[in-house]
Amino acid sequence: MHRILVGEKRWVSEERFLHALNYCMLLPGPEAQQLATYIGWLMHRTLGGIMAGGLFILPGIICIMGLSYIYALWGQVPIITAIFFGLKAAVLAIVIEAVIRIGRTTLNSRVLLALAAAAFISIFFFAVPFPIIILTAALLGLASNFYVAAFDPGGRSSEASHRVDESLIGDEVPEHARPSTRRALSVSALWLFLWLFPVVALLVTLGTQNVFSQIAIFFSKMAMVTFGGAYAVLAYVAQQAVQHYGWLKPGEMLDGLGMAETTPGPLIMVLQFVGFMAAFRNPGTLSPLLAATLGGLLATWVTFAPCFLWIFLGGPFVEKLRGFDALNAALSAITAAVVGVVLNLAIWFAIHTIFGATVPIRAWPLAFDAPVPSSLDPWALGLSLAAAVAIFRFKAGMIPTLVSCCAAGMVLHLTGAI
Repeated sequence: MHRILVGEKRWVSEERFLHALNYCMLLPGPEAQQLATYIGWLMHRTLGGIMAGGLFILPGIICIMGLSYIYALWGQVPIITAIFFGLKAAVLAIVIEAVIRIGRTTLNSRVLLALAAAAFISIFFFAVPFPIIILTAALLGLASNFYVAAFDPGGRSSEASHRVDESLIGDEVPEHARPSTRRALSVSALWLFLWLFPVVALLVTLGTQNVFSQIAIFFSKMAMVTFGGAYAVLAYVAQQAVQHYGWLKPGEMLDGLGMAETTPGPLIMVLQFVGFMAAFRNPGTLSPLLAATLGGLLATWVTFAPCFLWIFLGGPFVEKLRGFDALNAALSAITAAVVGVVLNLAIWFAIHTIFGATVPIRAWPLAFDAPVPSSLDPWALGLSLAAAVAIFRFKAGMIPTLVSCCAAGMVLHLTGAI
């Protein structure tokens, strides 16, 4: 997006793009879709934001739905299981690469590195809730007296914020991007209704224990408390969907992530797969496939509807805050904490990919799951290491690595190794 919007088409300037990205990273939910919505709104008002944000996820909705049907109907077929065996190994390597890539670009000071380490230790070993970690990081960033040295690793504070824009959108704020109390109230009323009406209707008609009500409530809460991009969101969703609700098994969460990695659109589309499988296994009076389709679409709706609310409501006020150092300080601190959270996700995936069993450690204040060494799967370990070598040593792309690992899984199945 940066290369095309800023470098090639010059629709927005570097400074405006980074400011929009900073705001989206501070928001709960998927930052990539929110950034697309923000740019569309900034250029072409509300209709532009709806088109940019909606079309950004539509291909992913279609692809994930199709793959979810295949998984639900034939996921236990040995050859399909073998394909996903290889897919999980590749996904593990990709998540580890994401940790390193994010860390290299954000952890450019000892303070930020320490903050990332503290976030990882807190969530992995002590099960500190994700929202508390993010809120604490934001407060530390805001309160820091060492913003320029510690919380501005990119060196782009006030100097960058006062550059003159050279894009089609000049330095002057467009008329529709100016704050207005009346407009803010109307936007809030409309998008809150669109987001929450289905949730309230399900609660009233089906009750709190119905799977559709649970999907609506859970993903609505997720839309409000998850910060830092798709990988950080997945850490929270995996914990709740697998351990609390029992909708998925750990390996199935990896399968869903593999689907999202191989399809167009944001990685967060894996949430549609979670909603699909939750309703497929708890269809009630509906047919399993019909329930699953509705569950997947419901999860998608309550995940992305709030994104439009955050952008259309907060965008005008954020445009007014361009160059506000405290906002950038909070962003830098949150981004550092997110690195630790994503590392937690990588280790969680590794444990459930390479080991067949875990044992819960509950000795206050410790609360984590440790792998059982005797349950180590050598084929899973070997394939994961091979995927890591392909990515880090030979700079193989994501798609070639995923395809190669899936093919390796098929070979292992056909030869009787797995």
